[in-house]
Amino acid sequence: MKSLPRFILIVVLSYLGGMFLTWWTVAIAAFLVAVLIPLPPLRSFLNGFIAVFLLWLALAFFMDVRNDHILANRMSELILKVKNPILIGVISAMIGGITAGLGGLSGSFLRYKKSK
Repeated sequence: MKSLPRFILIVVLSYLGGMFLTWWTVAIAAFLVAVLIPLPPLRSFLNGFIAVFLLWLALAFFMDVRNDHILANRMSELILKVKNPILIGVISAMIGGITAGLGGLSGSFLRYKKSK
């Protein structure tokens, strides 16, 4: 039951942090949420990963649609050698998700107490 408020809080803090600060603020947002609302380490990692993955995927999709897939097509041809704008969005969302997941995992390890 703690996962949904955490998920929403990570998405909101990551979006607001991304508007005013650098891209890696998603890790700070996931870290702070993991410290404030403790969960086991695996759930903290997955919560941060899924929240930012879906946020960045949605943001990439909306930006890509607004410019008619021009930039994503060119970047995917340059980086991946394949004309696939969806794949470049998924890769960027994976980078953000892993960053936030590791931030959430760090916050969870700081707070989580292992039961015997």
